[in-house]
Amino acid sequence: MNAAGRRARILVGLLLSLCAASAVALERQREDVRRFIDLMQQRHGFERAWLDEVIGAAASQPRIIELISRPAERVMTWPEYRSHFITAERIAAGLEFWTAHQERLAEVEQRTGVDAAVVVGIIGVETFFGRITGRYRVLDALATLAFDYPPRSGYFRDELEQFLLLAREERVDVRTALGSYAGAMGAPQFMPRSYRAYAVDGDGDGRRDLWSNWDDVIASVANYLARHGWRAGQPVSVPAAPWFPQLAGLKAGSLTPNETVKSLRDKGLGFTTGQDPAAPALFIDVDGDAGREYRAGFHNFGVITRYNRSVLYALVVQQLGERVAASRPPAAGT
Repeated sequence: MNAAGRRARILVGLLLSLCAASAVALERQREDVRRFIDLMQQRHGFERAWLDEVIGAAASQPRIIELISRPAERVMTWPEYRSHFITAERIAAGLEFWTAHQERLAEVEQRTGVDAAVVVGIIGVETFFGRITGRYRVLDALATLAFDYPPRSGYFRDELEQFLLLAREERVDVRTALGSYAGAMGAPQFMPRSYRAYAVDGDGDGRRDLWSNWDDVIASVANYLARHGWRAGQPVSVPAAPWFPQLAGLKAGSLTPNETVKSLRDKGLGFTTGQDPAAPALFIDVDGDAGREYRAGFHNFGVITRYNRSVLYALVVQQLGERVAASRPPAAGT
C-alpha cells in the first residue's frame, strides 16, 4: 500500500472513531424508554430480561439525526439526483443483475404484472444492486430516532416495535443487522413494518430474507408494488411539452394522479400515450439541464411514490430501469 493509501485508511479510522465516540448508550431508566419496554412486554409477550438487554445495547447516534434532517431528495436538483443514480457503472451492474436473475424476474413479472424494469430500477436506486445496504445497526438507527428525534419519534417507535417483532419471527439478530440511517433493511431497503407486511418467501425455503436471498428480494419488491395497486401493462410516465403558449392552471408536485389524460391535454400539455382520455394522470415539472422538463405521469407513477414519497425518486427509478432494459441484448429470434 502506498503512502496515500495509508493516509486514507488512517483518516477513515479516525472518522469512524469519532463517530463511535459521539454515540451515547440509550438509558433504559428514561421514562419513555421504560414505557416502550413495558409495552413490548405486555402487548407482545417479550421477556423483560431480553428487552432490557437489547434496549440497553442500543446506542443513540447524533450522526443519524443529522442525516435524516437533510435527505437527498430535498437538497439535490433533478440533474444532480439523476446523475448520481444513472451512471454507466450502475447501468452495467443492473445488466449483470438482470442477466443473473432473469428467470426469477420474468416469473415474478408474469405472476404479479409488475414490470421487471421497475423492480430492477428500485433495487438499483435503493442499494446499487446490493452493494450499498447501509452501515448502521438497525437497532441503533431506530432507537436513536424513536427516543431522540422528537419530530418523528412516534413513527420510529412504531418501527422499532415492528423490528423486534420481525426479529422474533424471522430469526434476525438484532445486534448485528445493518441498514440505513433510518432503519431501512436489506437490498430493497424495507422498513420493519413494510418488511413484515410485504416481504415474501420467493424461493419457498420458509424464510423471508431481504439481506442475502435475491429470490426473496425480487419477489418482495414486486409484491410491494402489486399490493399498492400496480396496473399491469400500463406506463409510468412519458415525456411532454406545452402546446399552448402557457400551461393553463397546471401545478406540479403531486405524488398521485390529480388530473386525467384529457384534462392535462385540455390545459395545454402535449404527450403521446395509449391511455384512455379518462385515465388518471399528473403533471410533472422539474428543472433540467437545459431548462424545464415536463412529463405526464400515470397511475403507476403514483404507485412507485408509495415506495419513496418523492417525484425525483419515481423518475429516476423509471429511467434507470429503462436504461438497463435497453442495454440488454435482443432476445433470440428477434
